[in-house]
Amino acid sequence: MTPAELKTLFLFEALTDEQLDWLAAHGSERAYPAGVTVFTEGGPAEYFFVLLSGTFSLYRRVQADDVETVRTDQRGAYMGAVRPYLRHQPGGDAYPAAMRTVTDCEFFLLPAEDFGTMLREWFPMAMHLLEGLFFGMRANQAPIDARQRLAALGSLTSGLMHELNNPATATVRATAALRDRVAGMRHKLGMLADGRIPPEQLRALTQLVEPIIEHAAKAPELSPLEAGDREDALGDWMDARGVEAGWDLAPVLAAGGLDVECLDEIARSVAPELLAQSLRWIGYALETEQLMTDIEDAGNRISSLVAAAKQYSQLDRASYQRIDVHDGLASTLVMLTHKIGDGIRVVKEFDRTLPRIPAHPGELNQVWTNLVDNAVQAMQGSGTLTVRTGRDGDRVLVEVGDTGPGIPPELRRRVFEPFFTTKPVGEGTGLGLDIAYRIVVNRHGGDISVDSKPGDTRFQVRLPLSEPAAR
Repeated sequence: MTPAELKTLFLFEALTDEQLDWLAAHGSERAYPAGVTVFTEGGPAEYFFVLLSGTFSLYRRVQADDVETVRTDQRGAYMGAVRPYLRHQPGGDAYPAAMRTVTDCEFFLLPAEDFGTMLREWFPMAMHLLEGLFFGMRANQAPIDARQRLAALGSLTSGLMHELNNPATATVRATAALRDRVAGMRHKLGMLADGRIPPEQLRALTQLVEPIIEHAAKAPELSPLEAGDREDALGDWMDARGVEAGWDLAPVLAAGGLDVECLDEIARSVAPELLAQSLRWIGYALETEQLMTDIEDAGNRISSLVAAAKQYSQLDRASYQRIDVHDGLASTLVMLTHKIGDGIRVVKEFDRTLPRIPAHPGELNQVWTNLVDNAVQAMQGSGTLTVRTGRDGDRVLVEVGDTGPGIPPELRRRVFEPFFTTKPVGEGTGLGLDIAYRIVVNRHGGDISVDSKPGDTRFQVRLPLSEPAAR
């Protein structure tokens, strides 16, 4: 390139003619076709690259996945050996990322050794400042990043453990009660046998229990008033027939869907002297069935929590693929149940006809986490959290709304700025919405906006239905 052409690049526009002549003599132009890897992460940093035309992407390796960090077509963008002043420091002689061409690209290349010499000789003070700034920021940021990650992990873990503890405790409690009921059933069955019940009556009673249990599983839930009336009717029926402690048995039978007509049928199946023991045995059978249902429900709850945690962390999925956006939203709500609490009503208005979209699911879960967490904090324990999905032209719309006090107009335009927060001093990092913005806009080619007034704040995320040109 000629010195005049180099001067059109913003990086070199302030250099002197002599310096531009030096660059033109030591640098060169090179073209790369679309879809090639120009250099790899960790490889020897041999050249400093300046983009002249085309589009390229930078990638970092995270476990088994390549994560795109930058994509640009800005003329003059630079990459590659950008730290030649660290040539004799760890990491100073290796490419910090991999670069791939998205379209045909042309670059101005300067050997790293020449670039380092240029910086040291032309800008000695700036070189020392950059070196100190690099190592100082890395040293200061490392413990902060580790602490923030640990705090976030601890918060999610404690919430998940709290949610898992509830069904686990219910399982232990129901198992202990079930053991008592099964023992009681054996005892009552023995008393029935001791009463020399005729075989045909015992057979009729055991055959009667199965439809009773089946009916109990389908019985509609009674209101407190209806349940009280039925318990009174059942108690009166048993008192009239000399069944002792009928008031204790009536709630069990009522909860199992039994009524007076059902008790009449039971009475016709056994002798009068065996009625009380038969009803007790049926009561134990109903309680046993309910306890087994409780254990099954608790086990299903634990399984759903584990599945939600797995979905949320994306441990078994590729970093980029076509996803159902509702999976991530549902798992995020489950993971944040402990933060949402009982005072906030959650409304889910999901359009299940939406197609799958190309996305980084783990990163989108960070967006949903930030939006839901901010909405919950804004409502301070009371209100309505609305998560809505729909289609907006050629994009999927995800909306997270809350009934909090809202964001003032003078602050609304700044909410996506790094380190800006509307929370009191000491609360929040000011990074949540900035990270959400970068994930949605830079990583997915989407858009994120906010519409707020007192009692109605809505964050809207729009994601393309098809893979954007810049992924």
